[in-house]
Amino acid sequence: MRTFAYDEEYVTLAQRVMGDMLDYAVNTLNYELQNFYRMFLISGIARQFEIGNPAYVAGRNGCEVAKEVIVLSGLDMPEAEDLMYLDKSPEYWTGWALAYYQWKSGQSFRQIDHAVSIDTVCAMYDSLHEADIEKFVYIMNEKLEQQDVSRLRRLRTYAKLSQRQLAEAADVPVRQIQLFEQGERDINKTQGMTLLKLSRVLKCRPEELLAYVDCL
Repeated sequence: MRTFAYDEEYVTLAQRVMGDMLDYAVNTLNYELQNFYRMFLISGIARQFEIGNPAYVAGRNGCEVAKEVIVLSGLDMPEAEDLMYLDKSPEYWTGWALAYYQWKSGQSFRQIDHAVSIDTVCAMYDSLHEADIEKFVYIMNEKLEQQDVSRLRRLRTYAKLSQRQLAEAADVPVRQIQLFEQGERDINKTQGMTLLKLSRVLKCRPEELLAYVDCL
């Protein structure tokens, strides 16, 4: 059984903070959902949620976290009142659901986004916002499994590198990269140093290269 990054008692708080963060960014500050979420992923705050940093999952409200994302992205602090509505929006539900799924699955927000975009998650609102959260978990697991042919290939493509370019930059045999991407060699069982070399070139964490593991 997987060890969770933080205690379950904080999950509800994390869900509220992420829900309010996305709602505030989109519906008060007028950011496009995808653009703000990319800022969230790059800012380093996503990582603070993943490790369960109490300052973020419980110590700030969603509006404060949204503003910090913006400032860390090199933009000016927005002049807007902190507003958290009782009538929850699709964007609120998106953050609320993703916070739970990240905690439950152990996947990073970046890994999840590579397989299922934030806009795709938001589009699930109409059919799932009144359903049990575990139905969302089930659907997301299926989507990640379907998209999990090769995380390495997706990250390499995102970095605009050919297999040979990646091999040369990481000092890893090109044939090994080919076997990983074709699914003929299990990247989950490769040496940690190989993962580290590849991750440095692809600017990701080594665990982001691993194949999807179902959350139990």
